[in-house]
Amino acid sequence: MSNRFDGTYYKHQSNGRTVAVIAGSAADCAFVQIITERASRCLRYPLADFSAGDTVRIGGSMFSKRGIKLDIDRDGVSIHGAIAYAGLTPLKYDVMGPLKYVPMQCRHRIVSLRHSLNGSLELDGEILDFTGGTGYIEGDSGTSFPRDYAWVQCGGFPENACIVASAADIPFAGLHPRGCIGVVYIGGVEYRIATYLGGHAVRCDERRLTLRQRGLLLDIAIEPGAGHALLAPQRGGMEREIHERAACSARFRFVRDGEVLFDRTSDGASVEIMQK
Repeated sequence: MSNRFDGTYYKHQSNGRTVAVIAGSAADCAFVQIITERASRCLRYPLADFSAGDTVRIGGSMFSKRGIKLDIDRDGVSIHGAIAYAGLTPLKYDVMGPLKYVPMQCRHRIVSLRHSLNGSLELDGEILDFTGGTGYIEGDSGTSFPRDYAWVQCGGFPENACIVASAADIPFAGLHPRGCIGVVYIGGVEYRIATYLGGHAVRCDERRLTLRQRGLLLDIAIEPGAGHALLAPQRGGMEREIHERAACSARFRFVRDGEVLFDRTSDGASVEIMQK
């Protein structure tokens, strides 16, 4: 039996509503997790109900970079509908940079920083129309999530901007250095802060994530609050509990060589903070 996991995170936002869906497989099960600003739902499936390829199928639901189709009515969860994606925005190059060649417990990927949505979902009898909204896709694979980390993502700004940033413990050769990745996409221009480019996390806690790299500074101030429980991988199995806030308030400030290029507050920030 493999001790690895692979999961993809699909985020959808429109008209003040957020639905994020995580779909994937682990050593002990396939899974679909649904997170809104109000609640989270974690559904396990037999591995026999999972198939991978350009389109991932879990039970009666389908997931791809072209869109998702959900057909779930079990374990007290009812969600049905489909959302199509258009105009995906990939990174210039792999978010892991040269680290993609280094064996690691968790490997990150970003499929699309932002894209348009067309479709709706019916969640527990409520129709959520995401047509005209903004999407985001990322994923992780490996054996375990980092023992402690911070992750923040936000899109849908008027400038068609997207910001995603993380800092995490990275076990390597018996040591536990903290690595970071930050991507700021503004007006069609991509800026990147990363450990492999000389970047580092100045601050990383429940209230603030600050990354610096020579003349670049990304500072994210997060409104305090509790998240909703999700399953996370540990040694390949979905054995760990983490908490995510699908939509909360955060201020994003990005500075290049002393010039403020971006300074906005959004109520649509998604946040995970896990500290050992």
